[in-house]
Amino acid sequence: MLIHRTLRTITVLAATFTVALSGAVTGGASAATADETQPKPDRQLLFYNHAYSVVDKETADAVENSDYLRKFANFEVRTTTGGGLTWKGRYLKGRETYLELFSVGDLPGQDAEFGSAGLGTSVERAGDLATVTERLKAAGIANPFPYRQTRDFGDGVKVPWFDTIRTTGDQYDAFDPWAMEYLPEYFADPRSKTEPASFPGDVGRERYLPDDYRDHLMRDVTSIRIGVPARDLANTVPLLRAGGFTIRTLPGGGVVAEGGGTRIQLDSVPREQAGLKQIQMSLNKPLLSMTEERIGRSTLAVGPGARAVWTFDPPAAQ
Repeated sequence: MLIHRTLRTITVLAATFTVALSGAVTGGASAATADETQPKPDRQLLFYNHAYSVVDKETADAVENSDYLRKFANFEVRTTTGGGLTWKGRYLKGRETYLELFSVGDLPGQDAEFGSAGLGTSVERAGDLATVTERLKAAGIANPFPYRQTRDFGDGVKVPWFDTIRTTGDQYDAFDPWAMEYLPEYFADPRSKTEPASFPGDVGRERYLPDDYRDHLMRDVTSIRIGVPARDLANTVPLLRAGGFTIRTLPGGGVVAEGGGTRIQLDSVPREQAGLKQIQMSLNKPLLSMTEERIGRSTLAVGPGARAVWTFDPPAAQ
């Protein structure tokens, strides 16, 4: 799921009329220091939902045509229409979390560039996004930026999909962070193929995603590392803190956000070094040995044990 930079421009205009890895990751928690400038909220509200990144064409094509990934994960190549835009994504979906990959040139404008990325966090209970918004305001974010995303299943009828909040409506440099809450209308539409609620107000990730992960090795995303320009990082941290994540500062200005079952590491980097670096996943069953698969300019190491680590090569020298 993606909300593009071009969509950000559209929503800014609309708003004028309608009123921020475990030890396997280099530079992990052991190198971080606790950021105690803000008190930690008393309840975790936001959880890692998914991340997206634009990778080089060689890697994107290798992902799209990989027989191994189709066995490893609930894998899908899908074209989606939402918010007036259409995009093709390559998806690896788990029980509650997923990853979305694009090729250079897939998306409009600056979003088509290598290293563009985003992070979607979401609430599990209806109404919690409003609480996140209030936490942002209490932390000094005077005007959190809201937007409602719709989806078109192909018949031209827009279905309310989810509400989002950001710390700002300004253009981002390479990394777009947002918080979201799925809407009842989407769950009620049979074309969404979502699950019944497990409790009153259930708008959770497990309900949204299918159970096909059970037929594959991949279970969920447990850790992710992304290179992020400094300005984008500054806009991401307040959102993660408002969601209940514990924020630790890394040497060099990056952060580690922990909470809700997924570790998020955001390295502060120049724009040319931005993008997905590594993702770690849990497996549905432990493996006795490791399988290593080269996929374009990336390496997926599966096992031993019940984990997999997918590492993406740094940008090629120009």
